[in-house]
Formats: sequence, structure tokens, C-alpha cells
Amino acid sequence: MSSRNSQANKAAAREKLRAERERQAKKDKARRQVIVAGAVVAALALAGGIGYLVVQNTKPTAWEAAATATLVKPKNTTGDNGTTVVIGKADAKKTLELYEDSRCPACAQFEQTVGDQVKKDIDAGKFKLQYFGATFIDNASSGVGSKNALSALGAALDVSPEAFLEYKAALYSTANHPDERDDAFAKDAALLKVADQVAALKGNAAFKKAVEDGTYDRWALEMSKAFNTSGVTGTPTLKMDGKKIETPQTLEAYNTALDAALKG
Repeated sequence: MSSRNSQANKAAAREKLRAERERQAKKDKARRQVIVAGAVVAALALAGGIGYLVVQNTKPTAWEAAATATLVKPKNTTGDNGTTVVIGKADAKKTLELYEDSRCPACAQFEQTVGDQVKKDIDAGKFKLQYFGATFIDNASSGVGSKNALSALGAALDVSPEAFLEYKAALYSTANHPDERDDAFAKDAALLKVADQVAALKGNAAFKKAVEDGTYDRWALEMSKAFNTSGVTGTPTLKMDGKKIETPQTLEAYNTALDAALKG
């Protein structure tokens, strides 16, 4: 082999080696760029996920937001915040105050026992009924069912006082009232299912929208405040013109207590 050919072969080998090294260097560079880019994306995703969790954890709940929402008062209410709910004939001389929590089992028992008679007495003009809605069981047993049911009662009251009383009775009925530890009334669907048993509310699109939109959530909170400042500490509580009546356990006891209160 000539010296010239030997030199050419060596030069070609060196060029081939150089080209291979360049290709390998480009591959290594590209791989490093992919790795770095992946790490950046992962870091951004992690940061974004953490940021999302922080936002979600600091985001107010629906009821926290309701506390500062615009107050919408149901029809058939009076008072600065619409928390005065009086039902009955305007010329009735006496006023029976009734304090109830929608999740309260004792309230359910009271309504199941004497609720029909209370309605008859209101219709007969024996007294007007002033209703105070409480929500303390939500705090005692956890949940939001008392508040949610009270908001739905506001929606019923906006329809009519009669719809309010019928809906309240349906919520407390044996068929519909849950165990105190069961926060069933927290679900709008459960409240709307009960409402289907009330003629004025069944198929009522405005009522349904008010329940699902939480239109009267702020009002429910204001009603709860009114209860909390009333001095009453338990439910059910009855007062005739401000004077407490021992909660009756039977229909006969109710009639006896009410007759005495009406004379007092």
C-alpha cells in the first residue's frame, strides 16, 4: 500500500470518528434537554397542584359564602332581615311563639303529635303563630341539614304561609324525618322529594330553583341568629305572648296547656 493511500485512509477514519462523535454529542444534548424539560414540567405541575390545593383549602364553603351574600327575604316576612315570621289571622289577639330546629327529633315528635291541632287553632283564630328557626344541631352533630332545610322553608314561605306550614309538617313527618345523626336534609334532592308531597310546591319551578340556588341561605343564617339571641336554649320551645309553656307530650296535654295560656 502506497504512503499516499495510507494517509488517505487514516484521514477518512479520523473524519468518520469525528462525525460519529458529533452525532453522539447531539444525541446526548437532546436527551439532556428532554430530561430538563420533563423536570421543569413536573416541577410546574407539582407547583400547580399545590397551588390548586391551597386555593381549594382556603376557598370559603357555600355556607361561609352565604354569610356575606345579598340577603333575599321571603315574602310573608317582616322585620329588618325578614326574620319575623307570623302566620295566622290578623285579628287573633294571642301569639304562640314556636322555636324549632329541622333536624331536632323532639321537634319531629311534637309536630307528629300536635302539629295538626296547632294548624287547626291557627285557622280558627285562637292565636297567630310566630316561628323561630334554629340550626344549632348542625354544630352539635356536624353537618348543614338544619340550615339547608331552613333555607328551603324560606322558599316555601315565599310561595305562601300555607305552603310553609304544610312543608314544615312534611319535613317532620314519620316518613320523612331522618335520625338526628343523619344529615339527610343537607341534600337539596332530599328536600325537593319531600316538597313533592305538598301540592303548592310540587312541580313549582320557582321553589325548586330557590332551593337549588340557595336563594334563602343568607336568610336562614339570619333566622338562626335571631334564635341565638332569643334566650331560648332548646327545641321545641313554646311561648304564649313571651311566657313559656311546658312542652306538651300528648295532644291532651297540649290542649290543656294552650287553654290555660289563652286565658292567661
